[in-house]
Amino acid sequence: MNLIPSSGGVFEVTVNGEKIYSKDETGVFPKSEEIIDKMKTV
Repeated sequence: MNLIPSSGGVFEVTVNGEKIYSKDETGVFPKSEEIIDKMKTV
């Protein structure tokens, strides 16, 4: 797992090169449980 810094309030999570969450697209910061659940399906 790598943390890649950004700016402008962008928060994205990728697993094996696949984007599983984007705060920029949804407009909301996810709960950790949401991210964990999405990571299990990748």
